[in-house]
Amino acid sequence: MTNTFNKVTESIKNAPAWQQKYREIMLLGKTLPALADVLKTDDALVSGCESKVWMFVEFDLTENTLVVIGDSDTRIVKGLLAIILALYNGLTPEQVVNKNAYEEFEKLGLINGIKAMVEKIQTMAQHKLS
Repeated sequence: MTNTFNKVTESIKNAPAWQQKYREIMLLGKTLPALADVLKTDDALVSGCESKVWMFVEFDLTENTLVVIGDSDTRIVKGLLAIILALYNGLTPEQVVNKNAYEEFEKLGLINGIKAMVEKIQTMAQHKLS
């Protein structure tokens, strides 16, 4: 697990109640830069999310590592997206495929709300390996 992910999720792990967890998640969402409106296209929308989530998933050609950027129209989902980016950014395709994000979110008590975003990243990594 990356130090970035540990740093990002520390306050969530230490939150004594779910209300504080959600507050911490929303604060994380504020740390993500907003995507320019020109990037908020239908092609970038993650299907299956209740909120609008725009995500770009690519692999850096020189490093062969994942680069994900994204945004959401809701604070809580943007915070969940910040956690996902901390978990996956900088990983190789093999590391992405072997990363069990559901398990990590389960440990945080946050498994709901992330499935569609994680599936998009996993699909991109699987395609890269083909």
